[in-house]
Amino acid sequence: MKLPVVGRILRRSGTKTAAWLVAAFAGLLAPAAALASELDLEIPAIDTTYTILGADVSGLTLLYAGFAVCALGMIFGFIQFQRVKALPAHASMLEVSNIIYETCKTYLLQQGRLLLVLLAFIGVCIIYYFGILRDLAWGQVGLILFWSVIGILGSYAVAWFGVRINTYANSRTAFASLRGNPTPVYEIPLQSGISIGVLLICVELIVMLTILLFVPGHAAGACFLGFAIGESLGAAALRVAGGIFTKIADIGSDLMKIVGS
Repeated sequence: MKLPVVGRILRRSGTKTAAWLVAAFAGLLAPAAALASELDLEIPAIDTTYTILGADVSGLTLLYAGFAVCALGMIFGFIQFQRVKALPAHASMLEVSNIIYETCKTYLLQQGRLLLVLLAFIGVCIIYYFGILRDLAWGQVGLILFWSVIGILGSYAVAWFGVRINTYANSRTAFASLRGNPTPVYEIPLQSGISIGVLLICVELIVMLTILLFVPGHAAGACFLGFAIGESLGAAALRVAGGIFTKIADIGSDLMKIVGS
């Protein structure tokens, strides 16, 4: 488009359109180097002192306190797990629940093998992209690979825990429904969901705190990136298991109600 034509368009369209066109041209002319990723993440100074309730507290102290909070959260999650497990259920319901869990376990084991194949494939992609195309130091590439494995293991462990407690909650909820009291019917699944949610958050926070506290600042971006890749890959693959076994649990619950009646 010739400049005189552009000028006529700007005069006819008004100030707002002119400003929009100028912004659009500026965006097109912006250098590609302005884009950034997690690798360019700059970790702020974590030893800064903060004033909390009149007392000076170091950022390091707050981060270390985060480990204590995560530990308490994990203890709470396991207490909820034991509470659900200790609830009564009919023997036939427990038998069906155990069959559901064994099916889930078989699938999770197969899913673990699939994750190993996906990890190998993603590892090749990481090496090619970051090591060859981006020309990163091989130490950083190794960190991305290592923390991607940590991310996958975290997702896998939480998924296994979730399947186990959900199959426990399934039979207990079905048995509680036979009493005609609606309160336990929603309280038991709620306790199960809280247990999984708290454990998931605590596991992820522990990993992030570990990176912040024990990894040099210049390498933290690569660690966060690797952890995000692994966590996302594990969640994407295991999400299929979650959807499938939600349906299985629903069917199992209906079967238990029939058996119990």
